[in-house]
Amino acid sequence: MEMIFGYFLIFFARMLDMSMATVRTLMVMQGRKFQAALLGFFEVGIYVMVLGKVVNSLDNPYNLLSYCLGFAAGNYVGIMIENKIALGNLSAQIILKTANNDILIDTLRSEKFGVTSYEGQGIEGPREMLTVALNRKDLPRLKRIVDSIDANAFITVNSISPIRGGYFIRKKK
Repeated sequence: MEMIFGYFLIFFARMLDMSMATVRTLMVMQGRKFQAALLGFFEVGIYVMVLGKVVNSLDNPYNLLSYCLGFAAGNYVGIMIENKIALGNLSAQIILKTANNDILIDTLRSEKFGVTSYEGQGIEGPREMLTVALNRKDLPRLKRIVDSIDANAFITVNSISPIRGGYFIRKKK
């Protein structure tokens, strides 16, 4: 029973530290220094503890298996956590394909999205294009609005790090 508890401890500790590593890496990329450092402190403590347990008993393949499974599960869980907290900002480029452009622009603006519109040239001629800077948490809402008005719109999304200015709604905590 004690050995099985040890395997679960290795698995869950490794899953925890890898989840933290995934979120920490994304925080580093977004310039969230303090949060990344704090997560890194706890992450490395857990990592060293678990690695020591595995390395000190390399004759037990189940320790290694638990470690590897925890690593894989931690990556998965870390991505799920990061998707739920949805940190960061995005820039969406929307190429419109219908005549409902003004309706979409007005709807997005009434929903508190900052929208910049301009004309682009596609293979089929001129197209109205929109650039929308948004919080990552608002991406599903943006997609729903666009799809409800122009289901054939072409949308691309990129992560951004705004320098200054722009139109972002600050949510009260």
